[in-house]
Amino acid sequence: MARLVIVSNRVPAPARRDQTAGGLAVVLEEALKGDVLWFGWSGRRVPEASSKPSSATRGTITFATIDLSESDYQSYYAGFANRSLWPLLHYRTGLVAFSREEYKGYRATNRKFAEALMPLLRPDDIVWIHDYHLIPLGHSLREQGCRQRIGFFLHIPFPPLSVFDILPPARELIVDLATYDVVGFQTNEDRDNFQGCARSLLDGNQRAQALTASVAIPVGIDGKAFARMAETSRMNAESHRLKHSLVGRRLIIGADRLDYSKGLPQRFEAYSELLETHADYREKISFLQIAPRSREEVTEYRDLKRGLDRLTGRINGKYAEFDWVPLRYMTHGLSRKLLAGFFRMAAIGLVTPLRDGMNLVAMEYVAAQDEDDPGVLVLSRFAGAAASLDAALIVNPFDTSAVAEAIHQGLMMPREERRTRWLNLMDRIEQDSAASWCRRFLARLTDTKLRAAS
Repeated sequence: MARLVIVSNRVPAPARRDQTAGGLAVVLEEALKGDVLWFGWSGRRVPEASSKPSSATRGTITFATIDLSESDYQSYYAGFANRSLWPLLHYRTGLVAFSREEYKGYRATNRKFAEALMPLLRPDDIVWIHDYHLIPLGHSLREQGCRQRIGFFLHIPFPPLSVFDILPPARELIVDLATYDVVGFQTNEDRDNFQGCARSLLDGNQRAQALTASVAIPVGIDGKAFARMAETSRMNAESHRLKHSLVGRRLIIGADRLDYSKGLPQRFEAYSELLETHADYREKISFLQIAPRSREEVTEYRDLKRGLDRLTGRINGKYAEFDWVPLRYMTHGLSRKLLAGFFRMAAIGLVTPLRDGMNLVAMEYVAAQDEDDPGVLVLSRFAGAAASLDAALIVNPFDTSAVAEAIHQGLMMPREERRTRWLNLMDRIEQDSAASWCRRFLARLTDTKLRAAS
């Protein structure tokens, strides 16, 4: 049986089994059951990078990693990937910063990945590359003679041509994506946007290949496993501490990486508006926002944190009482297991990104609920999950008044309506599971023919 080779920017530590909320290792669990090589960056920055990977094994999985030099990291990761591609693919054109030097470094680092990976490949391997950091990797592998089947999956949104073409190397990146045997996207909209770019920017065989190879296969979770985790976690000491601290108040929860795509300032403003327009909720609810810091070397992320710090202070200063803090805001992460228990306690789950690929937190919140008395998911229409989780309260996150009213609607919703909505949501989560995503993508990739090196 062919070995699966997974390639991602970061590789999980071989000894680490517990994962924070979300994470590639969680959704790839089904694919990790056989003979697997997982290759990527170690997360280490060194004075001078070596192209020889280091490896470790856990069960049937071999983890192979390379280090990056400081200059590689700055151009490839902090630079083009996160100052150019990330904001562009999230439709934030005003935040796009393009540097030709950073772009050259991005492509050069992808070539280094290819050079380090090629000696590890077997003739019948199936290679599955993940996310925006590694768009050119398939092309680099083909240039070095790789004939194995290569698939790519983009975990974040893909914008329309009018947005994507803002980037000077837009055509080169579409050519890179046309190199893959299968190119996967989260939603039909993302796939259609990619195909629109391919029709405009490519011609001939490249265009035909891009259109044929592109598929929409949404990522999911193992809903039943997460439900079991939530049920167990609600009994642990931390969950008891949270419940005790609420003193009977109803909990509203959000859990997001600290990123400008997540709509956190708008979410805080919506909560403030709820307290202003529905004063009867004061001292009866508590909003816990978990937002682990990330990419702190990027100016926009530092600015976001400072803005949220000020906003938290303003909201608490205006509405707090001596025995009630309306907004609890923490910038360090929690384990996935602990978060599951917190989700189970929450009457409202707030998932309101301005733009998101899928957003598995929305699914995890639903799966964590007590089926006899479930909470209500308030979900952004711009999250990929909204396409299937339409029984949630769907909102436009830019309309803070509408988000405030959706929270109010959720808090007032009768139990029977909450149960009906929850059953609908769980059906969709179980139908579009992580295991289903893995099987569908790999089946499509396995069915493709071996290609000659370009």
